[in-house]
Amino acid sequence: MDPKTILAPLLEPLEAGSDPARALAHAERLADRFDAHLDVVGIGCDHTQVAYYYAGATALVQQETHDEARRLAEQIEASARASLSSSALRWSVESAVGQMAGLAALISARARIADLVVMPAPYGEGRGPEYETMVEAALFDGQAPVLVVPATPEASPRPRRAVVAWNQSPEAMAAIRRSLPLLVGADLVNIAVIDPPRHGAERSDPGGALSQMLTRHGLRCEISVLARTLPRVSDVISRHVSDIGADLLVMGAYGHSRFREAILGGATRDMLENPPVPVFMAR
Repeated sequence: MDPKTILAPLLEPLEAGSDPARALAHAERLADRFDAHLDVVGIGCDHTQVAYYYAGATALVQQETHDEARRLAEQIEASARASLSSSALRWSVESAVGQMAGLAALISARARIADLVVMPAPYGEGRGPEYETMVEAALFDGQAPVLVVPATPEASPRPRRAVVAWNQSPEAMAAIRRSLPLLVGADLVNIAVIDPPRHGAERSDPGGALSQMLTRHGLRCEISVLARTLPRVSDVISRHVSDIGADLLVMGAYGHSRFREAILGGATRDMLENPPVPVFMAR
C-alpha cells in the first residue's frame, strides 16, 4: 500500500542546504510521487532538567526555557510554511513544544497515524540526543517506518538501484515488506547477505526465497553473498552500496536492544552515524 501520510518532524528552522531542509525536500518529493499528504511539525525541545532544584528559581527557569522552546517551534513552523507556500502538494504545518522526557510521546503520537516518517540522520555535528529520541520513538512506539536522509546531494524519490540488507530477522522482513512501494519501478533490487550461517535455514540458497517473493511483486532481483571483511557490518554494507551505485538502502532496525547498541554499537546505530544513501528502516 502506497504511503498516503508522510510525517516530517523538524527540530531546527530551515536554512538552505541544511540537513533538515534536505529531509523536508525529500519528503516533498515522496509526497508528490505517491500523491500523499505531507504533515510537518516544528518541535521546540525544552531541555530543562525538571528533577533538579534551581535554588528557588525553579518556576522562573522552567517558564523561561519553555518560552524559548515555544519561540523556536514558531520559527521552525514559519520557515516550513515559507518553504511549502508555493507547493502544489497537500500539506499542513504545526508547532509543538516538548521536554526531553516527553519528546518520545510527542513524536510517537504523530508517527502512529503516519505511513512514513522522514528525517535527517540523528548523529553527527550539531545533533543532540533529541534526534536519536525522535528516530527511536517513531520506530518503537509509533511503529512507523523511518526514512533517514543523509547529508549528500539530492536523492531521487524513485530509486534506480536499491540494496536490501537481509539476515533472516523479523526486523529485516518488516522493513522489506513496508518498503515495497518505494522499490516498485527500481531497475534492480540487490539482496545483500553477509556471512550467512553455515547451518541456517537458507544455507543452500541464501536470499533465494526472498528473491522469489520480491520477483513475484514485479521486482528485478539479484543476490550478493558478502564476506565480513571489515570490522563492522555497516562498513561492509556501505561499501557494497557504493560498489553497485545504489541510491536506497533497506534494513531492519535495532535487531539488538537500544541499550546494547548504545554501549557496544550495532549495524543500525553505526549506519545512522554516516548513512551513504537514504536508509529505509522498520521493525
